[in-house]
Amino acid sequence: QVQFAESGGGPVQAGGSRRLSCTHSRYPAGPRCIAWFRQASGMEREGVASIRTRDGHTDLADSVKGRFTISQDKVKNIVYLEMNALNPEDTARYYCAARIGDDCPALIKDNFSYWGLGTQVTVAS
Repeated sequence: QVQFAESGGGPVQAGGSRRLSCTHSRYPAGPRCIAWFRQASGMEREGVASIRTRDGHTDLADSVKGRFTISQDKVKNIVYLEMNALNPEDTARYYCAARIGDDCPALIKDNFSYWGLGTQVTVAS
């Protein structure tokens, strides 16, 4: 199964920036979709962004378009989530997820089979 190491979470002031990193294991081999989800306290887990490792095609949730960017380092097997103009509504635990295959499905949690433990981002007003 795909394994993850997530990092980069922590406290940040409103209006600030944070970069999350997700190192995903090379095995099982083959293309995959890597996504970031987030879950605020008492809320459902929601999809934030995804990237197709084969060609770098990305998708972003409407709530973060223009503020967040997802990218990858294919050599190091790292996916980044660059978050700018953060506001308190972005406070959540951010999770890395993966789906093995050549395409990226819709950002719905049931579409992803493998999950990391998450990293907490707290935005202070």
